[in-house]
Amino acid sequence: MANLYEDIEIQEVGFGLREKLDNLPRLSGVYQFKNAEGKIIYVGKAKILRNRVRSYFQKGHDHDPKTKVLVTKIADLEVIVTDTEMEALILENTLIKKLKPRYNIDLRDDKSYPYIVVTNEPFPRVYVTRRVRQDGSRYYGPYTDVKTMRFALKSVRDIFQIRSCRLPLTEEGIAKKKWKVCLDYHIGKCGGPCEGIVSLEEYNEMVSQIERLLQGKTHDLIGQLVDEMRIYSERLEFEKAGETKKKLEAIKVYTEKQKMVSFELIERDIIAAVSEGDDGCGIIFKVRDGKLIGKQHFYLSNVAERTESEMVGTLIERYYINAEYIPPEIFLSAEPDDIEFSDNLLKSRRGGDVKIVVPADGEDLKLIRMCRANAKFMLDELKIQKEKSKETVPYTLQALQRDLRLPALPRRIECFDNSNIQGSDPVASMVVFVEGKPRKSDYRKFKIKTVVGPDDFASMEEVIGRRYTRVIQEGGQLPDLIVVDGGKGQLSAAVETLRSINLPNQPIVGLAKRLEEVFLPGEIESVLLPRTSSALKLLQHIRDEAHRFAITFHRSLREKRVISTQLTEIDGVGAVKATKLLREFGSAKGVEAASLEQLAAVVGMKSARSIREFYSKDKTDGA
Repeated sequence: MANLYEDIEIQEVGFGLREKLDNLPRLSGVYQFKNAEGKIIYVGKAKILRNRVRSYFQKGHDHDPKTKVLVTKIADLEVIVTDTEMEALILENTLIKKLKPRYNIDLRDDKSYPYIVVTNEPFPRVYVTRRVRQDGSRYYGPYTDVKTMRFALKSVRDIFQIRSCRLPLTEEGIAKKKWKVCLDYHIGKCGGPCEGIVSLEEYNEMVSQIERLLQGKTHDLIGQLVDEMRIYSERLEFEKAGETKKKLEAIKVYTEKQKMVSFELIERDIIAAVSEGDDGCGIIFKVRDGKLIGKQHFYLSNVAERTESEMVGTLIERYYINAEYIPPEIFLSAEPDDIEFSDNLLKSRRGGDVKIVVPADGEDLKLIRMCRANAKFMLDELKIQKEKSKETVPYTLQALQRDLRLPALPRRIECFDNSNIQGSDPVASMVVFVEGKPRKSDYRKFKIKTVVGPDDFASMEEVIGRRYTRVIQEGGQLPDLIVVDGGKGQLSAAVETLRSINLPNQPIVGLAKRLEEVFLPGEIESVLLPRTSSALKLLQHIRDEAHRFAITFHRSLREKRVISTQLTEIDGVGAVKATKLLREFGSAKGVEAASLEQLAAVVGMKSARSIREFYSKDKTDGA
C-alpha cells in the first residue's frame, strides 16, 4: 500500500507547502490543515502521515466536492507524530473538540442529559449527575428520558441498602468509630457501613450487583440472587432469604419496563445515522440481555455531501474511544470507510473480539430500520427547534439591528469599560450578552499593562487588541456587535486596533453616557435612539453591567493593594486579619483611629497592641 502512495504525482502547490509534503514522516500521527490566515480548518489522523496527507494533493484524484473545496483552502499544514494510530485518534478527537475546524464533522453529544454515577470510593455512593468527571467513577446513561432515569434510581434504592450520605467513609475511620448510623439505617434504606454493620466486601458486592442492574445484565443478577436465596434457605436463615426474594421481585418489575428486542440473551449496540443538508443525527441503541435498556443520540453538523459510512465511522471513533463498555456485537446501518481501523479500535477497547455486522435482511434489518427511524425523528426535532429559535428572536435584537444598520442579528454582544481613579490600578471589563441576556461565564477582566496614567483611549486600544488577537489565534467566536463605553475617542481607538489586527469589518459602536448617544464608525453625527426604545434600554443595560463589573474588579484590586502595602506591614497582621479590620472600620484610617478595645474585639488583644504600637511609632517618626 505504501508504494501506491510513494509514486503519486502531486498537484501544483506553494513552495512552502510542497516542501512540507516532500518531508512528511512515514509514521502515525495527526495532521492539521491551515488556510491563508493561519486558521486550522481541518484535523485528521493517519496510520502513515506521508501516505494520507499527500493523497489529498494527488493529481487527477476524484475527491468529493467538500474535499475539493477543502484542498483549495489549504495554505499550510502541521503534523504531530504519535506512537500508534490509537494515540492519533485520541489526539484528533481532543483537537477537534477544542478547535472546531470548519471542515470536520462536528459531533455534539448529550452532555445536558443526566447520568447515574457510581462513585470511586471505598464505600461508593449512587446518585444522579449531569457532570462527567475523569475521577475513576462509573457513569451509566445518559438518560434522555428523565422518568426512566428516576425509575432506575428508585429501583436501586428500593432493592439495595446503599448509603446516601456524603461521609468520607474509610475502614480506618469506621474502626475508630468516627460516625454513627443515621435515620436511613433505622428505616431499612442503608445497611450501616459507617458503623461497620456491613463490611467493605459485602458493601462492594452489593455495588457490583447495582452496576449489573444499571448495565441491563439482569439475567446474570437474577441467577446470582436465586442461588443466594437457596443458600440462605439451606442455612435456615429465612429472614435473609425473604429479603433476597423481595429483591428478585423488584428486579423482575424493573426488567418488565424494558423493551424486548430479542428472545436471545444478546448484548449488542445498534448504530444508524441519517442526514439532511448540513445536519445529521446518529443513534446508538443499547441492547443488554435481549432488552433495549437505553439509547443515545448525537447531532452532527458539516455533513453536507458526507456519506452514511463517514458519519457511522465518526460515531464509532468519537463514542467508543471513551465508552465505559463495549458489547461483543455491534450492528451498523452502513460499513465505515475505514472498517479495519474501527475493528481494531473496538477490539482494543473491549480487550477481545467484537463482531461488526451490517444486516441485509430479516429481523436484524428491522432493528436497523427502527434505529434509523429514531435518528430521523430526532433530526426532525432539531429542525423544528431551529425554526422556533428563528421565530423567537427577541424583538429588542431585531430593533437593534434595524436602528444601528447591523449586517447580522446581534445575538452575541461584547461590551468593554475602563475603570481607574487618577490612573491608579487601571483595569477594564468585558461583559457578554447572548440573545439579549448576560452570559456571566464569558465575562472577562483585564489589568491594563502598557498604559501609564488615566488614558481611556490607550486603555481601550490595549484591551480590544488583547481580546481579539487571542480570539483569532484560538479560532474563537467573534461577536455580532462590540460596544465600547464612551464617545468618538474611545470608538476611534477601538476601530483602529481592530483594523491593525485585520478585523476592519467587525461591527462596533460607542455609547456615550452624557446624552446616551450612539456613535458609529466613520460617521460624524451620532445616532439618538428614542428614550423609550427597547434597543437603547438594552445597550444601557449592557453598558451599566460592564461598568459595574469593572468597578467591582477595580475595588477588589485597590483593597488588596491597601491591605498589602499598609496593614500587612504590621507584625502579626496577615491578609485575613487585614480584611476583617477593613470590613469593620471601613479603611486604614478607620483602623488607625480605633481604640485598643475595639481592635481587640476584631483581631484579639495581641494583634491589637501591635496595631496601636505601629501607628504610635509612625506618628513619633513623623514628628
